[in-house]
Amino acid sequence: QVQLVQSGGNSVQAGGSLRLSCKVSGAALGAICMAWFRQSPGKEYEGVAAFLNDGTPTYADSVKGRFAISSDAATNTLYLQMNNLEAEDTAMYYCTVSANIRESWTCPGLLNAYAYWGQGTQVTVSA
Repeated sequence: QVQLVQSGGNSVQAGGSLRLSCKVSGAALGAICMAWFRQSPGKEYEGVAAFLNDGTPTYADSVKGRFAISSDAATNTLYLQMNNLEAEDTAMYYCTVSANIRESWTCPGLLNAYAYWGQGTQVTVSA
């Protein structure tokens, strides 16, 4: 069974940085699709960062140049480095991975089409 356990959320001032972590068990990150989403109160889930099939990262326009997605195959952990945070980044952040392997499936990028989700971690940015 695939499980995702998140850590790293916090409250920071605008301009600050945070790194979110997502430890994955039950699946090898190198074989599946991975992404980070967020949800603000009253809003839909928004994809913020993801890996495409060839390993290229893709980002929402709102976070480009400020956020970076990465993964560590040795520890099977997915990361989201967030720099120069803005009040608009305040949200619950979720890591997510696919049930399908990349060899036989097109990674959905920033579309909400993933199978397994972390428990969520709150990021609050004060102006």
